[in-house]
Amino acid sequence: MTTPKPRSGISRRALLQTTAALPLFSIGMRDASAAEFTYKLATGQSLTQPINPRLKQACDRILEASSGRLEIKFFPASQLGSDTDLLSQVRSGGVEFLNISGSVLSTVVSGAALTNVGFAFSGYDQVWSGIDGELGKNIRGQIEKAGFVAVSKASDNGFRQITSSSKAIKSAADLQGYRIRVPVSPIFTSLFKALGATPTSINFNELYTALQTKLVDGQENGLVAIEAGKLYEVQKYVSQTNHIWDPFWLLGNRRAFGALPDNVKDIVRREFDRASMEQRADVDKLNASLKEQLVGKGLAFETPDRAGFRAALSKAGFYKEWKDKFGAENWAVLESITGPLS
Repeated sequence: MTTPKPRSGISRRALLQTTAALPLFSIGMRDASAAEFTYKLATGQSLTQPINPRLKQACDRILEASSGRLEIKFFPASQLGSDTDLLSQVRSGGVEFLNISGSVLSTVVSGAALTNVGFAFSGYDQVWSGIDGELGKNIRGQIEKAGFVAVSKASDNGFRQITSSSKAIKSAADLQGYRIRVPVSPIFTSLFKALGATPTSINFNELYTALQTKLVDGQENGLVAIEAGKLYEVQKYVSQTNHIWDPFWLLGNRRAFGALPDNVKDIVRREFDRASMEQRADVDKLNASLKEQLVGKGLAFETPDRAGFRAALSKAGFYKEWKDKFGAENWAVLESITGPLS
């Protein structure tokens, strides 16, 4: 369609300086009229999340490498709507590219929730082995069947932790009746109901206010999102449950992506793949320092027993329920990475 310094690695200051340079929307180096194709890329992630500067850099490289044929205007941080709004827009073609978490994507591509099975992954070795291998191939196929294009490698939305304003969450018993915000995703709701909590689905751009007004007692997110969203201002405790790992997927509108010449498609995939790999490294370096930074901002950390949570899920029938929903074939792909889930 034409039209406080970390111990090692990247510092928050450096990242903030990069993201501070992002305008409300950014265009390439050439006048829009010079581009054969002018597309939009939207994200729902806070400006200080590493995915945004990496995607902006990729847009600039695509403009240059395509000799100005494809200009991608960049609209980060929910400027064009909430995550659920943006999913509708990329499907209709109002937005040509969208960076979206797998958890939210699963509302329209149910198989995207395979990575969101509770307490499935032991760590990043399993995550990257799976998402860059057969598990990722499986999910990408389901994304394509739903009418989207999976443009690039998945990037890292992180392992998720539970935060609270009222009490430390040390065991599954502490979640009984607990009002917790979850993303708009059926498997997240199912997970926390199975653990006895009362989950409420709220878009990320509304989360801070929901916590501030005590609509919910707590939430769950990766440390990068907790810091970027300044949730430490309205929360007191972090339980390092690592209960779910979530990717970011870069979606394309099928018709718009298909209209690009093959050599331009190759440039798009190459540069967004590069952005994903660079973002993964950024998150890895940030995770090495964020706990110390968040402690400095007043959060208290707990390390609960993951085995107890998993046992509670098994007893509640969570794993059986989701094996039945995903189907034996898809479940087998997941367990080929994680080992038996029960």
